[in-house]
Amino acid sequence: MTTSRNCEHCEGPMPLMARSHARFCAPRCRAAAARRRQTVPAELTRRPRWIRHTARKVPLTTGGTTASSTDPATWSRYSDAAASATGAGLGFVLDGDGIVCLDLDHCLDPDGELAAWARTILDAAGLTWAEVSRSGDGLHLWGYGTLPHGRRITVGGGSVELYGTGRYIAVTGHTFGDKPQRLGDLQHVIDSLL
Repeated sequence: MTTSRNCEHCEGPMPLMARSHARFCAPRCRAAAARRRQTVPAELTRRPRWIRHTARKVPLTTGGTTASSTDPATWSRYSDAAASATGAGLGFVLDGDGIVCLDLDHCLDPDGELAAWARTILDAAGLTWAEVSRSGDGLHLWGYGTLPHGRRITVGGGSVELYGTGRYIAVTGHTFGDKPQRLGDLQHVIDSLL
């Protein structure tokens, strides 16, 4: 006999064909649950390198004019950027000070399961913050490292972009799994990927 299960967000019944490990009845409930867990580490929020962006990822100032990932005059404090209703979301500018972001594209399936190639990278990253990207099917791993220029590489059938300077990253604040709200050392991961 099968016991009925309920969605962890809306507490409604799970669909009959839901996988046994599924936690949410629909993508909208999974997204809503992730929004409840939105947090951004202090290592990022205390730096005045925040912008807004459009739905097409065009960088904007909090006032709505075009921003630049290389012009600090167009950046803001986190509190100002988070309070602004301009554009579609927040972005953090990488300026070469040792904060890096590894962007793992298309590594989450519709049920939130992580692809094997991405699991290897996430496990190697250890205790550092990871967030679900805007698309809902990718991850951003944030941490410390040296990366003089961006790179895009293929790993185990997946795509990883590595950035450390001259770029901004759209920040969702949707922490992935039980990753800590702090940045760890990612240099060993960067070295192994390059």
